[in-house]
Amino acid sequence: MASPLVRAPRPLLWIAALAVAAASVAGAAAAQPSNGGADPDADPAAALGSAALEAAETVRPAEVVDGDTLVLADGRLLRLALVEAPKPPLDALPEDDWPLAAAARAALAARALGRDWRLAPAGTTEDRYGRRLGHLVDGAGRWLNAELVSAGLARVVSRLDLRLGAAALLEAERRARERRVGLWSVFAYRVLPAEEARFGLNRFALVEGRVRDVADVRGRTYLNFGDDWREDFTVSLDAAARRLFEREGRDPADYRGRRIRVRGWVLPINGPMIEVSHPEQIEVLE
Repeated sequence: MASPLVRAPRPLLWIAALAVAAASVAGAAAAQPSNGGADPDADPAAALGSAALEAAETVRPAEVVDGDTLVLADGRLLRLALVEAPKPPLDALPEDDWPLAAAARAALAARALGRDWRLAPAGTTEDRYGRRLGHLVDGAGRWLNAELVSAGLARVVSRLDLRLGAAALLEAERRARERRVGLWSVFAYRVLPAEEARFGLNRFALVEGRVRDVADVRGRTYLNFGDDWREDFTVSLDAAARRLFEREGRDPADYRGRRIRVRGWVLPINGPMIEVSHPEQIEVLE
């Protein structure tokens, strides 16, 4: 059984990223399309709906904290919803450079500051740290959250209480990954094959593979990716998650034999495991 203290090997997961040329990453991250940075395939009206846009308030970012967090002119902190920009790993040393984090912060500053935005809700409006949560959209249809994902400056990180816009953001992420832009050109952020999921332990990661079996045990549903559930990668859904999947027309039993991509925090529970709470965490590939 995997120990909760097990860590992924530091060199394999992220030291390689420190070898990426900072100038190359920063240049690609800061580049904006000729239409001002808007992703033509990410329509906030279609993705978020009229109700969310009508409920939006006008805000002006005054300062950038990191690649996904802003200080508003009125002093409130805003965490962009459903996206996570590169940040130094928890086991990084203070003297370690992390070029992607600096590039993401600079690109957010270039895009967000000095202008008004509409702050649209994405679900829960505030996190446990008191930061506002939401999508930033301007009058011309630019959707800042989607821009960051499209540029490879952020991954999609939805939650059970933060799902609005996830489908469109996942599609933007897929296009960025295909183009290998930003973080998708860096080894540390690669999608892990299921047999290598242990290298994502104690981190947020994307893992993909074929589901060997689906088992229901004491009220939980397990998607097993290997022959030995004690060592191989597993996805776990509690009873509430399973009911949610079924209400939305996705029976977890149907994943048997399918190739899927799962995103979430990789936990050391009987081998690497991701606990899934909502359907956006699972993408069917085949």
